[in-house]
Parts: sequence; structure tokens; C-alpha cells
Amino acid sequence: MRKKLLTLLVAGSCLLGAPQAQADEYQMAPGDKLSITVLGHEDLSTSLTPNSYYVVRPDGKVSFPLIGEIDTAGMNIEEFTKTLQANLAEYLVAPQVTVNIAELGTTRVYVLGEVNKPGLYELTKSHNVLDAIGVANGFTKDAAKKKVFLVRSNHEGEPIKVNLNDILKKADLTQNYKLGEGDLLYLTSNGRIDFSRDVMPFISGAYMIDRINNDD
Repeated sequence: MRKKLLTLLVAGSCLLGAPQAQADEYQMAPGDKLSITVLGHEDLSTSLTPNSYYVVRPDGKVSFPLIGEIDTAGMNIEEFTKTLQANLAEYLVAPQVTVNIAELGTTRVYVLGEVNKPGLYELTKSHNVLDAIGVANGFTKDAAKKKVFLVRSNHEGEPIKVNLNDILKKADLTQNYKLGEGDLLYLTSNGRIDFSRDVMPFISGAYMIDRINNDD
């Protein structure tokens, strides 16, 4: 079973090294630089200016002339292309649109606690809990896999409790949360955690410490 769990983590980590995302599997993320061509409309296309791109903003939206903003949340490139083309059709006759990712966006996250290499990491291509643990070389033998906590960078709300066993053994991907810029993932140990020592330098809010230390 342990071999199976490690294989899943390694597989998640390997995805990060892919040089180019596949349109049918990659979900767009903040920071992605997009090369967009609208046939016959160079003024809307990035090809008009060298090294010019449309960029997915931190809120997941892309601003485009004529139509305004498009929310890319949950979209792959094919879906975004169809949405952009449909919106442009209100202003142009049968627009032909091509979209490519020129450069993948990165998300910086802290991975601390019972991982083999705690630290600050940049995630590319996929920005989820398993990806973060994978780039930190997996969890240690002392990790309490039922008590992993995700602290959002804006510190709003309570830390999100993640059960790695449910993800890895039951394929409950609802807990494989997407991570945002500056988020912190903390893997507790099988003993009582020292959350204030290890995590407080990165976050604020004493209520978070009380919540986690007293969690059953």
C-alpha cells in the first residue's frame, strides 16, 4: 500500500516537469501567458507585437478587447477558445480564433511540517495539494495523513482540514484543493504539532493555532 501511495505522489510531481500543457487536460491558471490570434484582425492578436501576450490575472480572468473579461476558472484551452470565439461572434463575422499557452503561470506555496523537504515552492501546470506534497518529496513516515491543513494566503476563514488517506485510498479528489499564490500546506505529525513555531512566521491569527491544536 505504501508503494502505491508513493507512486501516486511521484506521478503528481512528475506532471510539474511537463514542458507544455495539453489543451484537453490542463486547466488554465493565474499567470498563464496566452498567445491569441484572431484571423484577419491583427489588432486583436498578440502576433502584432513581439513578446506580447494576454495574461490570466490573479483573479483568474482575462481582459480582451470588445468583449471585456472572461473568467477562465475550470477551463482548458479548448473551452476558453470556444468561449472567446462565441463572444467575438457578437461583434465579428465568423471569427476564427487560435489560442496557445506561451508560458505557464506559477503559483508559490509553502509546504511545511512532515514532508521530506519543507520550503517555498513554485508550482507549474497543476497547483493542487498532491502537487505541492510531490514537489516537497512526499510526506514522512511520521506524517498524520488525516490531519493536513491548508491555510489560505488571505487568512480568511479557518484552516481547511485535508485527509490525505481519503484522497489516496478512496480517490476523493474533492479534497485535492487547488492552491493559490502564498497558500500554506502544513502536514502535522502523529504527535502534538508545534504549529506556532513552524507556521506562525508565515501567517497571522492566533485563532488558527487554537483551532488546529484543539482539533479532534
